[in-house]
Amino acid sequence: MSALRPTQNLPSALPQLQPVLMKTASDPRHLKRIQLFKALFSTGFDSKDKIPSLIQPIFDHLSSIDKLITQHAPEWPIAKLNKVDLAILRLAIYELTIEKKNPPKVIIDEAIELAKKFGTDKTSKFVNGVLGAVLNQK
Repeated sequence: MSALRPTQNLPSALPQLQPVLMKTASDPRHLKRIQLFKALFSTGFDSKDKIPSLIQPIFDHLSSIDKLITQHAPEWPIAKLNKVDLAILRLAIYELTIEKKNPPKVIIDEAIELAKKFGTDKTSKFVNGVLGAVLNQK
């Protein structure tokens, strides 16, 4: 997908538009987040399974991540949350509060994209609201 933006050197009064490359579905960081999300999602059904090493760092901080979810979505106890929503929130909150490798805007945008792709019609708004509240608390 591409967007259009004005070029820097405008020969006339009307801006010329050039394509701006946006994140693609094949972006390695996006694919990595999908992989992490799927691993988190699959562990939500059977806690007896060994935690994959890929998501072990997230599980090492699970109590503090879940505390933030509970704090910012008090009407949705962890046990009652949709497993897709929970996996997306856990991943994004880990990235926002612990890992801190990417700008918050990128993390939240990616979480919303995951929510749109894997969640219900309401997931993206819910995820955005909870992550916005977490970010504003920092």
